[in-house]
Amino acid sequence: MPDTPLSDLRVIEIGQLLAGPFCGQLLGDFGAEVIKVEPPGSGDPMRDWGREKPHGKSLWWPILARNKKSVTLNLREPEGQALLRRLAAEADVLVENFRPGTLERWGLAPETLWEDNPGLIVTRVTGYGQTGPYSPRAGFGSIGEAMGGIRYVTGDPGNPPSRAGISLGDELAGTFAALGTLVALHARRRTGRGQVVDSALYEAVFAMMESLVPEWELAGYQRERTGSVLPNVAPSNVYPTKDGPILIAANRDTIWRRLAEIMGRPELADDERFATHGARGANADELDDMIGLWTSGHESGPLLETLHENGIPAGLTYRAKDMLDDPHYRAREAIIRLAHPEFGDFPMQNVVPKLSGTPGSVRTLGPELGRHNDEIYRELLGLTDTELTRLSSGGIV
Repeated sequence: MPDTPLSDLRVIEIGQLLAGPFCGQLLGDFGAEVIKVEPPGSGDPMRDWGREKPHGKSLWWPILARNKKSVTLNLREPEGQALLRRLAAEADVLVENFRPGTLERWGLAPETLWEDNPGLIVTRVTGYGQTGPYSPRAGFGSIGEAMGGIRYVTGDPGNPPSRAGISLGDELAGTFAALGTLVALHARRRTGRGQVVDSALYEAVFAMMESLVPEWELAGYQRERTGSVLPNVAPSNVYPTKDGPILIAANRDTIWRRLAEIMGRPELADDERFATHGARGANADELDDMIGLWTSGHESGPLLETLHENGIPAGLTYRAKDMLDDPHYRAREAIIRLAHPEFGDFPMQNVVPKLSGTPGSVRTLGPELGRHNDEIYRELLGLTDTELTRLSSGGIV
């Protein structure tokens, strides 16, 4: 195994669905041993999620559960809770995304776990956080996206708020949970103590909302849905060509000057309507019309080459097929392939970000339910055959 930066860490993941497990995926990508605890018999519901299910199996699960080990454990029973406490005593991090108070009802509160393992980081991902009047509420990513503000500003102005075609809120909360976990681990080097990492879905979304709040409170400006543009940022839009739309982002003064040159309209760069960032923003519609008229007379391929040669950010809106065909994706190994027992060659996104000295890696796809029971319970916790048989027959593992 390559020298991965988190290979000295053991993570117990007891969350389900997406937000907590995405945090576990990110930590596993950089080498942490992630032991995923799942209910016996059913496992994580993510095993069945996704629109397309060739061979009756999810195409999402192999990605979300990559680099993880699966054990089964019934956390609703005292014996299961006792085993989880033993696992946590051997770990650096516990990741969970149950409603606040669930661990406490199971006798697994952070304070209890710290009795056995004072350095344990307890990473908790919820809809609304561990405190506050909304904390007991159920919270999914879609609700967090709405409360965090991104839903209101997403979509076309004439339509109701829209959503991205992915589980953005969950994955943002998982990303911030992973960041918080690494920060807490760094702090542990000085203090020797663990702590709670509290990642709320709505706050993870809200963290991305730029200057939305002071714009309202200090300037009385309410951001609205603006479709394919950002107000006062121009030119930056989707423009037509003879064979399909392209994106051009030339809103910086120097880049706009270069675009005006290749349009054959260098005088526009000094036109008072377009000479500054503020002026272009105020006259964005007029500017977009002129650029669209110019682009519509060109084929997209040659036009993009010209834009790239002149240092103007431009590109296409990619679909999966475009990503698979793209030479830059291939050169950077942005898509990797691992062998899957049913699907064969299984393509997926590679680890992000890339590290020059100790890069992450995808070593295994999402495992079968309980595949690592023997390894973890026998080798790590030292359970005997008799104990495992009894626990299995009793529905604990």
